[in-house]
Amino acid sequence: MTDTPVSDQALVRQALHDFGFFGHYLHMNAGGRSGQQHILVKLRRMGDHMTQRELQELSGISSASMSEVLAKLEASGLIERTRSDEDRRQLDIALTDEGRTRADELIEKRKAFESSCMVCLTEDELRQLIEVLDRVVEHWKTLEGEGACA
Repeated sequence: MTDTPVSDQALVRQALHDFGFFGHYLHMNAGGRSGQQHILVKLRRMGDHMTQRELQELSGISSASMSEVLAKLEASGLIERTRSDEDRRQLDIALTDEGRTRADELIEKRKAFESSCMVCLTEDELRQLIEVLDRVVEHWKTLEGEGACA
């Protein structure tokens, strides 16, 4: 492939606009990466309980953000937080029955979304799309590493 830059800035703006739509659509329909839905699903997939530190490390969000999300989930009756028996400084997070039910619903919704979201493409088209997107990801990582992203 060529490394010649695209000269038509309208095309670049359209591609970036589409990426923005995709990001919003995925966040709304696939549960995002750091919010309450993500945390519920992560807990369910990890056996319904884990320490707050483990959950934070797996989720890649700050401790302040994690505390805020967990407080909201606890207030909604979806999780319980208790002090760890092994380390009193650590909090254990566990899904309640209602939390398990909600997490299972989210997992099913995500599976349905994944089953239907790319049916407009053939398998070859999907492979081509992945190849192109992987190139964009690698390029953007390079730009990020160079400090070119604001």
